[in-house]
Amino acid sequence: MTELRFDAAVDDYLAHVRHERGYSDHTIDAYASDLADLGRFAGERGIDDVDRVDLDLLRDWLWAATERGLARSTIARRAASARGLGAWLERTGAVAADPAARLRAPRAKRTLPRVVAAPAVTTLIEGLQSAAVDGDPVAVRDLAIVELLYACGLRVSELVGLDVDDVDRGNRTVRVVGKGSKERVVPYGAPAAAALDRYLDRARPALLVSLEDRGGTGSTGGRAGSRPMGHPVFLGVRGGRLGVRAVHRLVAGLLADLPGSGPAGPHAFRHSAATHLLDGGADLRAVQEYLGHASLGTTQIYTHVSAERLKQTYATAHPRA
Repeated sequence: MTELRFDAAVDDYLAHVRHERGYSDHTIDAYASDLADLGRFAGERGIDDVDRVDLDLLRDWLWAATERGLARSTIARRAASARGLGAWLERTGAVAADPAARLRAPRAKRTLPRVVAAPAVTTLIEGLQSAAVDGDPVAVRDLAIVELLYACGLRVSELVGLDVDDVDRGNRTVRVVGKGSKERVVPYGAPAAAALDRYLDRARPALLVSLEDRGGTGSTGGRAGSRPMGHPVFLGVRGGRLGVRAVHRLVAGLLADLPGSGPAGPHAFRHSAATHLLDGGADLRAVQEYLGHASLGTTQIYTHVSAERLKQTYATAHPRA
């Protein structure tokens, strides 16, 4: 068995999960960061070949992360990254036995996602509607973004990855590419349709002028794992495809003054949409399809959210609570 340098093995493994397993860019970046840290840790101990990486080294690496105060969720993810690499090394014959097969990490603490109450969502959207009354392209765009995030329960990467051809305005559906490059079609309602139509018909052309004035074509780099080129639905002020960070900034600003714990990002609308669907009597498997979850177990967290909301309502309103 020939020696294989750790960094070369990691590069090959990341190429494998990208091209053969279809992992998202976000997941690959996390794996790359974790395994780069493991490589540095091993290098400090004079280990640079994969066949010298053993269970003791991996346990020491996780222990060092714990001593540094890293979150349990981060350590659990690091263990998963190491296990994925170890299994692949054994499967490809790079090592005789998987060094991470018995690696364990503390179970990540499961926290309930942030949910914005339906009346608060309505108030928030009414504020965006007021800001968009005069037709400012950015204000009209922001209203369409929030309406679509909430109406479709989209991940932020799915939202910014939308191309114009992905929107079926007649049937009120969008085709999105989710994790693992899996496509699904998601419906949206009349309020989102009104906001999106106004944006596409009026505001988007105004934003597109910025790109044309700079000599662009209106076609920009597409989403990872899908078509390489496309005509993005949501544009930035300079005419190019709107980025994930811009949407995070928008939503964080909108949610900053609303009550509730948990991250104040675009995922809060996804969590809220799923919870409100279940509160309204939606079938759990239908919500699974709506969200694009591979496992029903992932969707079931929203049943816990709904139960928690029910307990809070009971405690506040029931005469014998």
